[in-house]
Amino acid sequence: MIKIEILGTGCPKCKKLHEIVSQAATDLQLSCDIEHVTDIKRIMAYGVMITPALVIDGDVKFSGKIPSLSDITKLLSDK
Repeated sequence: MIKIEILGTGCPKCKKLHEIVSQAATDLQLSCDIEHVTDIKRIMAYGVMITPALVIDGDVKFSGKIPSLSDITKLLSDK
């Protein structure tokens, strides 16, 4: 199972990223666990200073921007 984390305090951009990631996972019919991490200490543990950020299986893939659905789909299809 793929572990996906959305890092952010709950702002509209974070919510949008969560929506796009969920759509990509649904489109690919992936079994994954999507968690929205709002704890600043956990976010900083990844070295992320600008949110939203996308973490897949412990690796930060994007930070400070909302990637497109096709970018996320490509990342997830490689898993």
